[in-house]
Amino acid sequence: MITMLFIILFALLFLSSPVFIALCLSALLSFVLYTDMPLTVVVQRMFGGIDKFALMSIPFFILGANVMKVGGIATRILNWAHTLVGGFKGGLALTTEVACMFFGAVSGSSPATVVAIGGLMYPALKKKQYSGGFSVGLISSSGSVALLIPPSISAIIYGAVTGVSVGALFMAGLGAGILYGVLYLLYCYWYAHKTGVPVDQKATYADKVKATKEASWALGIPIIIMGGIYLGIFTPTEASGIAAVYAIFVSMFIYKEMDLRSLFKTCVASAESTAQVMILLAAASVFAWILTVGQVPHNLAQFIVDAKLGPIAFLMMINVILVIAGMFIDGSSAIIIIAPLVYPLAMQLGINPVHLGVIMVANAAIGMFTPPFGLNLFVAQMATGESMINIIRGVIPFVLISLVALLIITYLPDVSLFIPRMIYGPGI
Repeated sequence: MITMLFIILFALLFLSSPVFIALCLSALLSFVLYTDMPLTVVVQRMFGGIDKFALMSIPFFILGANVMKVGGIATRILNWAHTLVGGFKGGLALTTEVACMFFGAVSGSSPATVVAIGGLMYPALKKKQYSGGFSVGLISSSGSVALLIPPSISAIIYGAVTGVSVGALFMAGLGAGILYGVLYLLYCYWYAHKTGVPVDQKATYADKVKATKEASWALGIPIIIMGGIYLGIFTPTEASGIAAVYAIFVSMFIYKEMDLRSLFKTCVASAESTAQVMILLAAASVFAWILTVGQVPHNLAQFIVDAKLGPIAFLMMINVILVIAGMFIDGSSAIIIIAPLVYPLAMQLGINPVHLGVIMVANAAIGMFTPPFGLNLFVAQMATGESMINIIRGVIPFVLISLVALLIITYLPDVSLFIPRMIYGPGI
């Protein structure tokens, strides 16, 4: 049954079928061919896959991200970031990375970050003599940092399928996201020196104060989200609703760049995006259940026992599997399919569940811009008009940098765990 499951899955993916159809149809056909259970079980499993409290935050974070993109919040974050780092060598590339990190911290969505920041920064990067490949590679990869820096939809999904605290995952993702960002910043600085990109004039103190004042309402969103969770005022799920309402208030009444008509259109677009995510989660849940029925978790556990893999080799195996999976399916699907299989084994090996979650989310972030099917590649192509060949060439250096960051996160747990241990104690 499992062999047929994967044959159908990869055949459908090769034929460019939507991922949710490939997952659901392969599971359905395997179910019909190899079991005698009624088909209503498939529907029940699909509903059960999305009937989780933690997933309630996803539509609100998606809505908040779209409101920020339309309501002027993204523009003000970008201007603020430029006053901070725009005067350094490679300042515009540094601005792009910093802006993506902060926008990720208020949206939790990688594609939304690529669209919001990439649409604004790509023409400016080209004008400043950055190559098209580097520019679109930077935009595609920097947008993926949004998966690590809280709030992270991928972290919410991991918490939903494993039961790990989403709040702890958010805190752990902050350290990992900062590491990714720093490595990208260093590469951008080196690239600018190598290619001789002209340096912008440094912003004056008055410019920095003005940009900070204009962006203060926008920068309040991550403070509200993380501060509220840290102080125990609300849960991550409740934070998503508060962030969405706050973004709407700021866009309509403070910046006044959104009216009721644009809010309605934004809500409709957010509903469509939410539906896409949820049907993908439902299909992946059925697929994961078929794997369980086929005793894949048991066989995988037996393989690890027979191979006598220790924590180091086990984590490397997970990284290899997830990196390969990320080339073909999105990170959320990979987490839903793989996390239930490896989580019990990781617990037997004494691996911290929060650390494991950060590793899986980091892999999902890399998969977002890894050829041939990384979602950010297609989003960036739509936002910039670059050819896919140039985009793939441009992202290769960032993929390599991300793999270095992934190894550091994997084998130096304190990079991601030091913040949650400060908050929740050393037992986390």
